[in-house]
Amino acid sequence: MKPRKSSAPEPVQVIKQRRDAALTALVSASPYVRFLGVRFDRRGDELTAILPYDDMLIGNPGLPALHGGATAAFLEVTAMMGLAWSHYWPDLEAGRLDPQEMAAGKLPRLPKTIGMTVDYLRSGLPRDAYARAEITRSGRRYASVRAEAWQDNVSRPIAHVTAHFRMPSGDDRS
Repeated sequence: MKPRKSSAPEPVQVIKQRRDAALTALVSASPYVRFLGVRFDRRGDELTAILPYDDMLIGNPGLPALHGGATAAFLEVTAMMGLAWSHYWPDLEAGRLDPQEMAAGKLPRLPKTIGMTVDYLRSGLPRDAYARAEITRSGRRYASVRAEAWQDNVSRPIAHVTAHFRMPSGDDRS
């Protein structure tokens, strides 16, 4: 009997670099995300969005408090990227999406916002904010996502959003 050739698994660091490159390409493709300075901390398939504090984000200098529009935009970006990452994760893992091609500009389409409702729970202070998204429904054409933002304490959110998205179809991928 002939011994089977076993292919060595990819080193963990190579897998991490591939995942990070894909996420960076997806996030950096949006001028809106770059303008806000939002970045993502990835742990496996879970993303935590980070909105670094900047003076331009202040809406009420008397308090001072983060502008509601900046908070809503941050939550929309968090929901959209969380949904996109979840949607494209199987393709990334299976090798159907190539991070190098993504970095070169061949990106899959992002979900399109249909509508969203923001609940402001307390003033955002002049410091970094964090957010995570939870997909509540995801189908072929439509998805609902809930995202929550906090600053110092995850159990004291500053705002949360319920957002609805139109999903890209198979022929929407570029």
